[in-house]
Amino acid sequence: MQGIDTDWTTEEKAIAQKAFQAAYEREISALVSDVKTKMHSITGLDDLWQVHDYLSARRHDIDGKYDYRYSVLIFVFSQLVREGWLYLDDLDGLDSSKLKKVTALSRM
Repeated sequence: MQGIDTDWTTEEKAIAQKAFQAAYEREISALVSDVKTKMHSITGLDDLWQVHDYLSARRHDIDGKYDYRYSVLIFVFSQLVREGWLYLDDLDGLDSSKLKKVTALSRM
């Protein structure tokens, strides 16, 4: 993914880190809850392997999604907003041009 050449102030970096972490924790919390539910319904080896496959796929998705390079952070935030893990309010304090980009890209 090609990044956006954007400068981040020290204050914006702190806001971005907090927002990034909040989204990550929301998604991980939902995943843990989901897996607990799936684990209660295991009745055999096939069910166990399905949970394994599910976790492998989710790990791949999450590891690829949460990229904290500033050059791609606008895209990451847009995806997280679109998926419901991040709220625009979490980004309050960022430069208005960054917020506009996140908002526009999250609608795509």
